[in-house]
Amino acid sequence: MSILAIDFGTSNSAAAILEGGRVRRLAVEAGSDTLPTAVFFPARGGTMRIGEAAAQALTGAEEGRYMRALKSVLGTPLLHEPRLIGGRRRSLAQVIAAFLAELRQRAEAATGRTFTRALSGRPVHFHPDPARDAQAESDLRACYHAAGFAQVAFMPEPEAAALACQDGNAAGETGLIVDIGGGTSDFSVYRAEGGRMRILASHGIRLGGTDFDGAVSLTHAMPLLGHGGHLRREMGPGLLPVPNAIYADLASWAHIPFAYTPENRRQARQMARLAVDPAALDRLVTVLTDELGHDLAFAVERAKIAANDGTGTRIPMGFIEPGLAAPISGASLQDALQDHGRALDRALAETLARAGLSAGDIGSVVLVGGSSLMALVSDLAARHLPAARIRRSEAFTAVVDGLALATRTEQCS
Repeated sequence: MSILAIDFGTSNSAAAILEGGRVRRLAVEAGSDTLPTAVFFPARGGTMRIGEAAAQALTGAEEGRYMRALKSVLGTPLLHEPRLIGGRRRSLAQVIAAFLAELRQRAEAATGRTFTRALSGRPVHFHPDPARDAQAESDLRACYHAAGFAQVAFMPEPEAAALACQDGNAAGETGLIVDIGGGTSDFSVYRAEGGRMRILASHGIRLGGTDFDGAVSLTHAMPLLGHGGHLRREMGPGLLPVPNAIYADLASWAHIPFAYTPENRRQARQMARLAVDPAALDRLVTVLTDELGHDLAFAVERAKIAANDGTGTRIPMGFIEPGLAAPISGASLQDALQDHGRALDRALAETLARAGLSAGDIGSVVLVGGSSLMALVSDLAARHLPAARIRRSEAFTAVVDGLALATRTEQCS
């Protein structure tokens, strides 16, 4: 019986099998090897949509609930809280299971096979706390079982990527996988020995592309909605800072759907009444009332990518107020991400320390994951490992390719 390799990612997912000793990626999205890890539930019930169809429903102004970055809630209480989604109460665990079930069905349709066993990627650490990390894997395992998989095994994502990239290694070479995904950043030091890969050390942190989006949103877009502003006191002199909580939720892909509460809308209207800059807070009211958080998140994400090459652009916000836009440049992007860059620096250094190696011992660095395309990641590798070759793999499919290769020997339970 075949084992289905699945890279269930924060931003994108993929599936593959090993066929005739070669990796076969499955077209689980029309014309693509990957599909966005996103779902849409029509407000009045109906069929759940995933991937691009979910995004099209959102941008087409269809009434309903759009959700992305589902992987980030694994290991948290939020995963099991029932909420009204698509006309009935369901938990995010049930939503993830439904997504994985649809992925399995598409893989079966593409191959004509039945899949009851899966080899899934997982970050080195879902969470830094060991108990929460173990709970996150247990949660994901339960979602796979609910999706129709009788057996499932897990493999760290950077170790899978190392398998996929082994053909580019010189004999005896020591290399480093840098896997920057949507929700986590993972590192594995490996050594090529006799045509096989030996993992020397792995390390990971809970930081990824969705965090980059959040930082850009908070520093560039949210100030136009009043973030960082001040409120007049209802009684007495002096000013108070505008609270941050609503902005933090709107800047997080995982939390956007839950920002549209009556309490948040009441608070925003009250803040607009007391604001030093009432026009900015009125825009926040509009975003909450018209549920424009995902429109803003997509605009921020696109502008982040555009500014990554160092040129200036704007975050278009005309859907909130005609003509509204936030400028962003390569320099301002770098400033917004500097704290995240320092966290990646520390994680890379910690990985080398765990392997007992110095920078000079690393012969090549392989960048994988969609967020590895950000300039701060290649700059990080060049700064820490100036003598190493920088290699770019298939950014979005290296993990699923390696998982498929690993199904030769993997036992799923």
